[in-house]
Amino acid sequence: MSTTTAFRRRPLPTTLMTPFQGHPMRPTLFAAGLVGLAVLGGCAAPRDAANSPPVIKQALDATHPQHAVCPTGLPETTRCLSGRDDAGAYWWIAVPTPWTGVLVMHAHGGPELGSPKPERSAEDLQRWSIMVKAGHAWAGSTYRQGGVEVRAAAEDTERLRTLFSRHVATPRRTVLHGQSWGASVAAIGAEMFPASYDGVFLTSGVLGGGTRSYDFRLDLRVVYQAVCGDHPRADEPQYPLWMGLPEGSSLTRTELARRVNACTGVQLPAAERSPKQAAALDTLLRQAKLPERSLIGHMNWATWHFQDIALKRTGGRNPFGNMGAVYTAAIDQAGLNQRVARYAPDAQAVAKLAADTDPQGRISMPVVSVRGVNDPIAFVELDSVFRAQVARQGRSQWLVQNYADYADHSYLSDAEYPAAMDALLNWIERGEKPTPQSIASRCPASQAKFGGTCKFLPDYRAAELDERVTPRQR
Repeated sequence: MSTTTAFRRRPLPTTLMTPFQGHPMRPTLFAAGLVGLAVLGGCAAPRDAANSPPVIKQALDATHPQHAVCPTGLPETTRCLSGRDDAGAYWWIAVPTPWTGVLVMHAHGGPELGSPKPERSAEDLQRWSIMVKAGHAWAGSTYRQGGVEVRAAAEDTERLRTLFSRHVATPRRTVLHGQSWGASVAAIGAEMFPASYDGVFLTSGVLGGGTRSYDFRLDLRVVYQAVCGDHPRADEPQYPLWMGLPEGSSLTRTELARRVNACTGVQLPAAERSPKQAAALDTLLRQAKLPERSLIGHMNWATWHFQDIALKRTGGRNPFGNMGAVYTAAIDQAGLNQRVARYAPDAQAVAKLAADTDPQGRISMPVVSVRGVNDPIAFVELDSVFRAQVARQGRSQWLVQNYADYADHSYLSDAEYPAAMDALLNWIERGEKPTPQSIASRCPASQAKFGGTCKFLPDYRAAELDERVTPRQR
């Protein structure tokens, strides 16, 4: 069966409407924002409101959108709304004039820890203003809570999509965009709410699921402790390293950075590091082929994110293991492997983490992904895990993975994102599945319009994750 004939999503209306039913969209009406929220609630319902989970329906009843001054960097004719739902999630919406009728639902990365902050969504809108510059509406949620909770974040994103349809306009097409950790939110959200989205756009995605994506961070913790011995120090409470930190710990990120630098000299010029520091740094970076600049960040995630997972998500049980892992070192490799702590994962904890964070590959709509091949945060090899999951479900026809010559994570290029998005929308609208080569060929025109660079590598294919991260018993 061809991709063109297989993709038969129902057509949507092409006339763009304001929240005031029956009027073409005009900036003056949209800027009114709150003029008739009671009227807005009586307009056409979201296209699948009947299928929305109760938690989403309930939150919509108490949502209060407000007209807001858009963050800098958006087109002058953009109209913005912001608000907070009763589940606690802050959100921003931006609609340009003219509008293509496409809504981009943004699932942000991180995840953030602690309570949600309204500025997070404003920052996301500013960073991803290229979507609005391309003529698409944009909506992003902070999620109702911090921490590693993927399915809840997908629900929060779906709640905002439903809010947009109820209070703003009925989109012609809706694309779910996931960035970094948010790519797992988008991949799982598309499985949870297949009727809500026409396509999925994944950028710099953490797509190995929690049960594979974080293995190398456990490796960092055990190797660091074997080499440096100060996280925790001998005079501090001892705990299993998979826990990240014990509850109530007063360790700060500043103090952890100080310890890592004292042991490895990572914040010093190479010429100023002692031989002992240079050897320690080399041993740590070897484990997952990390660049120096990302070491402290990964140590932070292997501390506070691990704490969140262990204490809040898996009931104090261990979802991570390193039995059978053979770590590398330029000097005394055998001694290193004898000294590192070894942990066997708890089956219940693994199952619980997997149920929330591991995409199953059950995609039923076009999915386009883009990432830098030297991403120091979300390794390019994570794509191999997602690719295999999709193949196991017999859904490979819905996935096109793209790569570009960057060593960045948070953002690549103003030229490449619109090129990939246009290819995705063409696939959705016309059933013409793109290739990495055809997406790369769109980039020069996008570059002429938006600036940026074109560094697509259409012949690249991500290697298996085990070629990057030390294999272990599973």
